[in-house]
Amino acid sequence: MINLTKRYVSQPNKLSVLTLFLFTFLHTLTIASADASPKPYTPHDNIALNCGSTTNTTDLSGRSWISDNTIYLGQSSKVSVISTSPTEGDPIPYTTALLSPSQFTFSFTVTPGPKFIRLHFHPASYRAFNRSNAFFDVHIGGYTVLSNFSAALKADDLKLEVFYSEFCIYADEEKLNILFNPNPNMPDSYAFINGIEIVSMPNNLYYPSDDDTGFKFVNQVNPYRILKNQALESLYRVNIGGSSISPTQDTGMYRSWSEDGEYVTNGRPSVLPVNLIISPSFSVIPNYSAPVPVYRTARTMGTNKTVNENYRLTWEFRVDSGFTYYVRLHFCEFQVEITELGDRVFQIYIDNIVAEHQADVVSWAGGNGVPVYRDYAVMIGRAGNEMKRNLSIALHPAPAWRTRYSDAILNGVEIFKLSNEGNLAGPNPQTIPISSPKIFVPPPRRPKYNLRTTFLTVIGVVSSFVVVSALYILIFRPKSRGEGSSSWSQLSCKDYSSMDGSGKVYSSVGNHSKDTTSVADNKC
Repeated sequence: MINLTKRYVSQPNKLSVLTLFLFTFLHTLTIASADASPKPYTPHDNIALNCGSTTNTTDLSGRSWISDNTIYLGQSSKVSVISTSPTEGDPIPYTTALLSPSQFTFSFTVTPGPKFIRLHFHPASYRAFNRSNAFFDVHIGGYTVLSNFSAALKADDLKLEVFYSEFCIYADEEKLNILFNPNPNMPDSYAFINGIEIVSMPNNLYYPSDDDTGFKFVNQVNPYRILKNQALESLYRVNIGGSSISPTQDTGMYRSWSEDGEYVTNGRPSVLPVNLIISPSFSVIPNYSAPVPVYRTARTMGTNKTVNENYRLTWEFRVDSGFTYYVRLHFCEFQVEITELGDRVFQIYIDNIVAEHQADVVSWAGGNGVPVYRDYAVMIGRAGNEMKRNLSIALHPAPAWRTRYSDAILNGVEIFKLSNEGNLAGPNPQTIPISSPKIFVPPPRRPKYNLRTTFLTVIGVVSSFVVVSALYILIFRPKSRGEGSSSWSQLSCKDYSSMDGSGKVYSSVGNHSKDTTSVADNKC
């Protein structure tokens, strides 16, 4: 029997604390065991280039990075080599950089086939090179992967000191060129790079085999098929319901997997089932498709049927408009309750469009504990000047008559941008750089003497009105004591009432209204 532990987001108690401790302990043992075991895939090309370094180096995980002296570097002008260190994290390959105000090219010798290309950036101000002046294009082979790119704007948008961009291309030749070209229309512009990785991937991981018929194109009749002359940009790789997975914990291709917490949008209390004992049976997909921890954790909707039928478990991811996206969803039914066809059937929505009416993981996989994934393509159009928008992935239970448990499950997500006529480049984030903070300018205040002048003017007008009224009564009214008293009373009542004819005063503070009854409601 499979040992199952459920970890709930809401209602923490002693049991959940103990469960979390056991999860952390067992997860640590699992990671240690996974790191010690052989990786499912060994890449033929495994290049890690520490740009700007004159010697070979080793990062904190023990991976070797070679100096760029061993790589042919074509250049039209001298490339500056300047050193700086990030304040936290692994300093390799972010301690050194290659910079140039003119274009330069790296040329690598590789074997033909699909590759990961990762470009590492540490957008600091390198002496005479201001971080905000680095705008440049990057071309890999015949593809434009970055255009007028600002690493500083992207880092500020991500709130990260260092980052990398990952691309997938199919290399047809033994030479792979990566060209960096500063924007010629911007003064003081330059290009820079801190590190480059080139890692082979299996032929059938993301690029299909020759007999592959493609996969579902959401809201389209015909299926979608990735071609070898297309480039991909890896945007998101998420371990749903689990912890982050470092490159050394991947299946041999140095992919990073992040947590999903920042992408979940609904406020409902979802459930995080965990099964650290299960040994996934890779009988449907290759064992290098994703690390084992991806298939041991998940996010589900919970056991409350009424609640589940009235909401969608949703994740949202920011993407560039005007591109087609390749979405891979990873599944593995590891809960002891879910073993038969029809136990858990649910709907899958991608960009608010139904991608699957009746998703049944046990049916897809052929049983419990068997990982499987499903691929989808979706077109994110552009409305007007909209440059970016959210791509949503949502799950909802199938109708009650169709499923035993009104629930849904997801283990992992990968999202890729697909090239459009050789172009992958999107716009820079609309972010104000940290070096140029936004300055709030308060509205001008009126001088104090204006308020005093207004107050004196009002007093003068009121006083004049009273004096004139008194003179009018004394001169033109009869001088009888009783009649005079009555006239004063009538004037006071009429004048006071005219100050607030409605009888109520309304004041607004923020979004709240205040109803105050005026003393004018009193009868004279």
